[in-house]
Amino acid sequence: MILEPLSAAPPHRVARPLMRQSWRDLTFLRWRCDPAIVRRLIPRDLDLDCYDGSAWIGLVPFYISGLTLPGAPAIPWLSHFPETNVRTYVVDRQGLRGTWFFSLDAARLPAVVGARAGYALPYFWAHMALHRRADVVRYWSRRIAGPPAASEIDVTVGPPIANPSELEIFLTARFRLYAQRSSRILKADVEHPPWPLREARATRIDETLVRAAGLPRFTEEPLAHFSARVDVLVAAPQRT
Repeated sequence: MILEPLSAAPPHRVARPLMRQSWRDLTFLRWRCDPAIVRRLIPRDLDLDCYDGSAWIGLVPFYISGLTLPGAPAIPWLSHFPETNVRTYVVDRQGLRGTWFFSLDAARLPAVVGARAGYALPYFWAHMALHRRADVVRYWSRRIAGPPAASEIDVTVGPPIANPSELEIFLTARFRLYAQRSSRILKADVEHPPWPLREARATRIDETLVRAAGLPRFTEEPLAHFSARVDVLVAAPQRT
């Protein structure tokens, strides 16, 4: 199988998006993990996308704004909310790279219901907050429904990264999501400009989202990056 080349820019256009949105004040927190541990949590029709022999687990809190249909105005309150997801990286049988989500917590119940119904993604409704003051960002979450889980994360944002490394591109440039409905694998293409990445450091991580997803507790310091904003188009899901 030939793997899709790594690229900071999307390998495709989303010509007919189902929705548009912006991702703001986003922090990537990533840990190496034994592939054997992650493999049992991934559908057999997908393979792990490893780097240097390791699977990678991501904890990604951010703020969604302007979530709406293409050409439609954003709706006050409903179109703007925090989200936090737990993820890893996969490839399909054609060698196409993407993201597999173990969980996605969001602060708007209609968005949770819609994403579960439309994209088969494991969304959970949660009380959430995000506060940014200068270069300090604080994320807070308490799940309302589903397996109990919570997070409190403080991040200090550092300088811009002019030339992302291959590993930084591997861990951030993902332009496809995968999900499973019954025995079928679904995928949806995503398009956005290359991430304007900054260095970052997590000064506090108190969370149970990763363990609630069936993954081990990580005690080492994560590899962290921050991005202020990207504007995103998301295609409708389709069967692989």
